Amino acid sequence: MAAVSGRLARVPAKHKRWMPWLLAIILAVAIYALRDFWPWAVHYPREWNVPLRTAISAFMKWLINDFDLWAFTFKEFTRSIAWLLNWPLRFAEGLLASGFKLDLDGDSAAKLSRLPWLAVAAVVAVVGHWAGGWKLAVLVGGCFAYLAIFGQWESAMITLSSIAIAVPIGVIAGAGLGVLAFRSPRIERFMMPILDLMQTVPVFAYLVPVLFLFGFGPVAAMIATIIYATPPMVRCAILSLKQVASELVECGRMVGCSPRQLLWKVQLPAARPTLMVGVNQVIMMSLNMVIIASMIGAGGLGFDVLSSLKRLQIGAGIEAGLAITLLAIALDRLSQAFANRPPPEHLTVVMPAWRRYPHLTIALALLATAMLLSAWVGAVQAWPESMQLTTGSIWNDLVSWININFFDELDAVKSWLLLNVLIPVKRFLLAVPWIAVVALVALAGYQLGGWRLMGTVTPLVAFMAVTGNWEKSMTSVYLCGLSVLIAASIGIPVGIVAALSDRVHKVIQLIIDTLQTLPSFVYLIPVVMLFRVGDFSAMIAVVAYALAPAIRYTDHGIRQVPSELVEAATAAGCSRRQILWKVQLPIAMPEIMLGVNQVIMMALAMLVITALVGTRDLGQEVYIALTKADTGRGVVAGLCVAFIAIVADRLIGAWAARKKQEFGLTS
Repeated sequence: MAAVSGRLARVPAKHKRWMPWLLAIILAVAIYALRDFWPWAVHYPREWNVPLRTAISAFMKWLINDFDLWAFTFKEFTRSIAWLLNWPLRFAEGLLASGFKLDLDGDSAAKLSRLPWLAVAAVVAVVGHWAGGWKLAVLVGGCFAYLAIFGQWESAMITLSSIAIAVPIGVIAGAGLGVLAFRSPRIERFMMPILDLMQTVPVFAYLVPVLFLFGFGPVAAMIATIIYATPPMVRCAILSLKQVASELVECGRMVGCSPRQLLWKVQLPAARPTLMVGVNQVIMMSLNMVIIASMIGAGGLGFDVLSSLKRLQIGAGIEAGLAITLLAIALDRLSQAFANRPPPEHLTVVMPAWRRYPHLTIALALLATAMLLSAWVGAVQAWPESMQLTTGSIWNDLVSWININFFDELDAVKSWLLLNVLIPVKRFLLAVPWIAVVALVALAGYQLGGWRLMGTVTPLVAFMAVTGNWEKSMTSVYLCGLSVLIAASIGIPVGIVAALSDRVHKVIQLIIDTLQTLPSFVYLIPVVMLFRVGDFSAMIAVVAYALAPAIRYTDHGIRQVPSELVEAATAAGCSRRQILWKVQLPIAMPEIMLGVNQVIMMALAMLVITALVGTRDLGQEVYIALTKADTGRGVVAGLCVAFIAIVADRLIGAWAARKKQEFGLTS
């Protein structure tokens, strides 16, 4: 025994790390070879399934039909919330999109027109000038002018109405929860796993319980948007309050501030920049929800994109998607400008209101002028249809030309990849014993983060088996894994080139900023037109959607390498190539892997949407649950997707943290 211990002690640490993996792989092969004797270890038996989805569905039915909340049922309570939220939503839609009907004597009604498009665009441009100068004014004014000129105004204003109500509610709710978590570590510890789930559960999964609780319509869609967009605000509020300098807090206490005064007069003003980042994230995530929310009754641009996808009208879909992108760009730039704008100076000289608030005065004057002109000049109220532009035919003709001239080549590439890559990988993952996958994930968790990480990731992987979703989970892993591998193979080299050239960096940043503002559904339209439906189309759409983080994090990681190390390598005589491969890439690898982690998150989010193009994975489960209003099925499938994301996030995060510590980049 002592001799064996001595031999093990002489085994290098690196070999000790790999020996358990070798033993685990040998065990997995042995289990597969003996599958006739141990069938339960290869394919999880159906009779062992935990009927969780049935229990959740039964609970939801009981909650809606039988649970009494004081003097009324829970269903009446949720419908009351929807009724209350309907009033501000209807007002915003009337102001921006549809106008108002005024009952005069019961038989006749007068209609009050909506705000003219020219007035809205002009006011937005004035706000842009106040927040960021002439460049921002031209940008946001041009974005809104595009919506009118290309015939997207009414749909865009319906979308903007929902965003205008959802964003303030999400910001206030998120900031309030963030303050509670900041003040109570116990609440923060309780809240963090919930936030992780909310940010990793696929968007479709939000729609099933919301549809069940609040019914079908624009209000239910807005509530789903609020739920989806609130978590980033909570995180930013917690982070911003923690980053407030302790000296400021101590100074506030010394001058006699109460806890409430300290929060409102010291901490929140000091945390304003990071809080505005949270506001920006709420806006972006609300716009990201626009198309998906149209599945439960939201109109506007999201409905236009979804209907175009169903009818395979690529031109109309791309135009509506571009309108969402321009709306996102305008709101994103405005919120960033607000975040970076210095606080107003206190005036010591008394001035009239119009001189003290010149931008407000100009905006009100332009609004009044445009409303008066709209009574005589119709083009001020609504851009004439005869003058509207469209690029729909150009996109349709382009796709038709590609299909006519390159169909054989595209089909050959698709068939080769399906037969030689996608199908073999899928069959391999479905054949691997479930118990071996659970054991390998547990081993990875133990080696990277000890017993605690192992205890976190192992039950999450086992959950997919015990709920009867193992095969669909492995199909999701196969599609996500291949898509992430291809996206990383493209994105990391592009990020390296961008990091080594400032000129390329500026061009690449502009491209990926645009890619990240495009709605996810927009990627499906040309892919379906070129490759039809199936796993290959889903993979191409996922790669296009998830490519940006690989580029961005690689670029950022290499640029963050300490200049002293690069100078030391140069002084030692290293060539530029040696500096890249021996210094910059190894030190930037943790940051690059965090980018890969983000690629995984975005790929999983997109996989649920690709259920519309025929994939047979967890995304299809969530989509079927939505169409059948099966809450339990949708929640369980959504949790499986979330658990795949959480396992990948925890393992990659633990590896990146270890590497940073090895390189001395963290304390």
